[in-house]
Parts: sequence; C-alpha cells; structure tokens
Amino acid sequence: MALLVFASPLRAGVPACTGTFVNPMTDICWSCMFPMTIGSVPVMPSQYPDTENPTMPISFCPKPPPIFMQIGLNIGYWEPYSLVDVTRKPYCMVNMGMELNAGNIQQLGGRSTSRDNDSSDGGFYHAHWYKYPIVYWLQIMQSAACMATDAFDVAYMTEIDPLWDDDELAFILNPEAILFGNLIAQLACIPESIATSTNLALPFDVLFWCLGSQGSAYPLTGTTNYRDTPIQAGTLIMERLNFKLHREGIVWETRGADGAICYQWPEPILPKSRYRYQMTNSIPDAAWCHPYTTTTALWEMGHDNPVTGDNFGFVNFRKRNCVFL
Repeated sequence: MALLVFASPLRAGVPACTGTFVNPMTDICWSCMFPMTIGSVPVMPSQYPDTENPTMPISFCPKPPPIFMQIGLNIGYWEPYSLVDVTRKPYCMVNMGMELNAGNIQQLGGRSTSRDNDSSDGGFYHAHWYKYPIVYWLQIMQSAACMATDAFDVAYMTEIDPLWDDDELAFILNPEAILFGNLIAQLACIPESIATSTNLALPFDVLFWCLGSQGSAYPLTGTTNYRDTPIQAGTLIMERLNFKLHREGIVWETRGADGAICYQWPEPILPKSRYRYQMTNSIPDAAWCHPYTTTTALWEMGHDNPVTGDNFGFVNFRKRNCVFL
C-alpha cells in the first residue's frame, strides 16, 4: 500500500514547526572548510584544529585494468557534507522550511523521561539527515574523488525507523552500551568535556561512548535523559544520529594515512575528531563552527527562541582526505 506524504510551507503563528531553507551564501561558515592541506603541509591555514594527514604529497592508487595505477595529490579539507534537522514535531523539515503532512501516522515527540520538573528533564526528538553536496554544486573542487557528488536528498528520517524511539529495541544496534551504563565509565568522559570546552581541541576518539559536554553517545535513539538546555540536547541528538548512521554502514569515512587515502572505509564507531558542526536553524550562525563534543555554552546564547519550539538545524563538516586526480 502506497503512503502519500504531502509537503506544506510553514505557517506564521504555528510555533510547533519552524525553520527556513538554508541559504548556502549566508548561512554556511565557509572558513570552516579549512585548513586545507597537500600531504601534511597546510596551504590554507585555519584557527580550527585538524586531524592526521598523509606524510607524502603524492599517492599511487591501484585501479582496475587498463589503468592499473593513478597518480594524484593528497588533499585534505573539511567538506560541508550534510544537513541535520532535530525537532520535537514529527516530519518537521527544519532546514527545508516546511512540514510534511503524514496524516495520523505521526508519533509526537517531547515526552519527559524525568519525574522532576527541573533543568534535567529529558525528552524525545526526531531527526533527519540530508545529503548536501554543496561543494559539487558550486564546483569548488574539480575532482570527483574529493567531494560528494550525490543529489540533494533526504537520506534518513527517524520517524520511519522502529529503533529510534525504543531504547530496548535499539540494544540490537548497540549491544556494547551495557558496558558503559555505570558511573565509572561516565566519569571517564570528564577529560574530554574539559578538553573540548573551547574550539581549539579535537574530541578523543578513544572515548567513543562519550559525546563530551553533550552527554552519553548511548543509546543510539532520540531519547535524552537530561536537557541542560534545548540546544545542548539538540546537538546531542545530531551527533547520535551521525553515530547511528556509521553503525548501520550508511556513512563511510576517508582516512588521512599513506595508502589508506585511496579508499573509503566503513567505520561502525563514529570518528568524532573528523567532524565539526554549525547551526543553520532556526537562527543561523555562520560566523564559526565547533568540533564535535564542544560545549554549546560557548555559542548558544541568543540562538534559542522559546516561542518557536525545539526545532534546530545543523550542517556537518566532515574531514575529507582524498587523492586529487
């Protein structure tokens, strides 16, 4: 049986679903693409921290016959890779500025998971992942190996994912979570929270169960047991969705190592250090971006309008190491 879903523009005076279509000229932090490197040498420096890059400026990549081998430059930069909606209203497409009318199949988010009415009240959020090949659209790069060439698309919607709103069922996807649901494991996250209290440090990939000041990476669902602020909770859900897509094999990664740079690799554990983010909705902040797990206290002031509901949009910058052919 086919399901017809209709899109409707957001209506003024309806705070349940708000957002605007992302303007790539004014709403994207273009300086967040840097540093750009050839080999390990920065050709366009940046104030933001960088991940490992190949030591050699040139790679020899195996190819099928009749080519056998291709030679290219080892390039590294931070690609604006995806858009993410985080919302408490199902089918609210925040970064597209519209709401999908799905009839009676909607599951309302926003349930509280705390018995107390304090700042630690939890909540439930839906999220959407968009393919966002903006580098390809603008032809900033000329090598297909160094950018996403997909069409703009809504690649993932949690409303139709049975694992997203059931913490117990999601155990199938993240069984290792049982090892980290204790005080000792969570206390181990403190060093990362301290290190990422500024924009000058990368998160610790070895602490894969931690998302710094945002909270725990587990469960890989839309449930958060506490909300210091709505933006903190929204950022946590955005980072969790990325982890979930890595675990499901939907998102693959490049690696900044000699030889490995020729290929893309599945990464079931989110490489946090290879991502940074910025807000695009409902109040865009194109002035800067932030490594994953960085505390939102640095930038969230003035970015949360309480009358518009918990509707947030983000753009993910992913570190791309590639061979420019």
